[in-house]
Formats: sequence, C-alpha cells, structure tokens
Amino acid sequence: FTAYSNHRYDVCDYFNVDPHLGGNQALIELRQALTAREMRYILDIVPNHCGVLHPWFTDARTDPDAPTADFFTFNRRPDDYAAWLGVKTLPKLNYRSEKLRQVMYAAKDSVFRRWLQPPYSADGWRIDVANMLARQGRDQLAVDVGRGIRQAVKEENPQAYLMGENFFDGSPQLQGDMLDAVMNYAGFSMPVWYWLGGFTAFYKGGTLTSPQPWRAETLAASWQASLASIPWVVARQQFNSLGSHDTGRIRFTCGGDLGLNRMAAVLLFTYLGTPCVYYGEEIGLGDAASQEKRQPMPWEESAWDMDLRAFYQKLIALRKESSALIKGGFQVLLAEDQTFAFLRDSEQELLISVAFRGPGERAAFGLPVAHGAVPDGLEFVELFSGRRARVENGILPLPAIGPGGAVWRAWL
Repeated sequence: FTAYSNHRYDVCDYFNVDPHLGGNQALIELRQALTAREMRYILDIVPNHCGVLHPWFTDARTDPDAPTADFFTFNRRPDDYAAWLGVKTLPKLNYRSEKLRQVMYAAKDSVFRRWLQPPYSADGWRIDVANMLARQGRDQLAVDVGRGIRQAVKEENPQAYLMGENFFDGSPQLQGDMLDAVMNYAGFSMPVWYWLGGFTAFYKGGTLTSPQPWRAETLAASWQASLASIPWVVARQQFNSLGSHDTGRIRFTCGGDLGLNRMAAVLLFTYLGTPCVYYGEEIGLGDAASQEKRQPMPWEESAWDMDLRAFYQKLIALRKESSALIKGGFQVLLAEDQTFAFLRDSEQELLISVAFRGPGERAAFGLPVAHGAVPDGLEFVELFSGRRARVENGILPLPAIGPGGAVWRAWL
C-alpha cells in the first residue's frame, strides 16, 4: 500500500497500491498474468498500526472531533499517543472504534474485502504482527476482531488463505475461528534452528543464547507439543519456513554447511504444513558469516548454486504430487541426539525423512519402523540416490549418512 518508507508498514493509504510499485493497474495486470499461469498471490497488510502521515492520523492528531479521532488512543494531543512498540512513526489503531472495524473489515467496501474482489482478486492475506492486533492495555479485543476479519475474508472467498505473523505460541488464533495459519516460527522454524545451531531467544532488554544445540529429542517434543495444541486440519495449513526478512538466512544458520542446508530443506518440504521458500534460499543466497537477509536477488545465473537449485526443484516436485505429503499422517520414528526420522503416510504411499546433524558420519544402522505400522517386506527407494532398502523384522536398514537429509519412499 502507499507509504513513505522502504518497508511500507507505515501505510498512509490502504485503498491504493503505492505508485512507486506501479499503482493499482500494476496489481490488476499481475492478477491477470498469474491467472494465465495458474498461480495465486496473497497480500501483506498491517492492520495493527498505520503511518504517522496517514490522513486518518493527521486529522485525529489535530482535531479531537475529527471523524477518525477514535481510530487512535491519545493520552494528550498531539504527541502523546499509543504506538507500535513505542515507535512514534507507527501509531496503533484502536479497535474499540466500531467505525474503524467497518472501514478495515466489516463493510462491503472495507480494506480486507476490497482487495479480494475483482479486478484484484487476491487469494489471501498475510497479517503483520498478528499476535499484537487489537490488543492494547486493558483492551484485549483480539478474539472479536480476529473472528470478524475471518468472517469478512471467507465471505468474499471461502478458499482465501488467512495467515498471520506470530513469533510466539499462535495456538489461540489457530482453533478454526480466526487464522488459517501463522508464520510457524514457534511450531517449526525455531526448533529446527535450535537443533542446527544452538539456542537464541530475545526478550525485553536483551538476548539469551547458548551455543549448545538442542538434542533431536527436544526437537521432536517441541514439534509434537505444537501439533497437539491445534486441530489436525489447521496443522496441515501452517506456513513453514527456514528464514524470512526478519531472521537470518538458512545458510547462516547452517554455518555455510551445504549438507545441513539440504537437510533443512528436506525437513521443510516433508514436514506437516505449507512450505515456503524465502527468495534466494534455493540458489544459496547469503553469507555464512552474516545475518543479512534483505539483500537483492542476484539475477545473473552464474552466481547461483545450480546443484542446490536442482535439489530444491526435486523436493518441490515431490511435495506437489506426493499424497503422503499433501494429506498424510505424521509420526516420529527416531529422535536420537544427532539423528531425527519421521514418517508421512497415506493409503497410497509411505515417506520416511531421515536427518543427521553430524559432525562426521553416522555408520549404517537399522531404523525401527514397526511402531509406524510399516510392514515387513516393503521396499523403499531413496529420492536422491536411488538406493533401495527393504524392511525386515520391523527394521529398515539404512546406509551410512553424513550431515544431511534423505527421503525414503515406498508405494502400497
């Protein structure tokens, strides 16, 4: 939307695309081009706050009787007002205002509805800082507003994907009456990061870190606890990623280790939920020694890691056609310090993902699979190497593996 900053979370007009990005006509043309290619898109929005130069705020700041005066919380005009994390350029919207609710999502021509309607026909929304929305001091209106937004979005397009940013436990928003998904940092990404490279947590006033990586048992327990807190159908919709514009790239997390990078990609594409590739991950973008995450995409293919790109393409193809990954179950088979394995299963096939963190090489070993109801005599084929292994006495014999991931597939 129209704004004055690079990040554009300081919106000054929710009803128009920023002219610097081509304006509304450019979005219409994008919609048409995507439809021709059978592709979809979702829009990013920050309904928690707007920009200090938004006319809603400039009017309310100078005039207590302005039509938008109750859109904000002023302790004393003009400069003492509620803002996102105290950032004065981002005044927080006040959802005690019924008029604001109408403008943002309830009315037929509201912001959330407008962009889902033709000619823009967006396929969903990503809500910035969704965990903070409609929460302000004693006013904890997140449930009312969250349910209202969902009703509006689903009335316009029942298939629209409604996803929110949340670095914490998103389960209160994931019970089927608010969001379809969150950016699954707590339920997927962070456990993977902590298993790969040690623990880091941010809190008010500082950072808590430990160079000691999590054990695989802790990774498994964390994933399972998150799954247990939300309905299964919602768990299948979660938005999983290995990095984003707010976090270090996966190459940095892996310390530049290509094997670990590939292992993380295997986990991303074979775990429960919707995998998201942050631009450039597929070609090795990033510096192993830097947390820089917003660098431009290099379009010169000579700078790309084409082997890594081919690896991602193979995982994407698998994710698109595998019934076990699209709709199958999930069960941990092994969680053993540096080794982690889980089963995805459907009526047509079984997939087993095996991840080894290292260091060094794990010698050939037998993976117990009987507790996953994997029958004896079933033959598995490894996706990348083509190696074969057959289950005997409830054990799948696996070859030696270095730091990295493997995907074993069998058809029923």
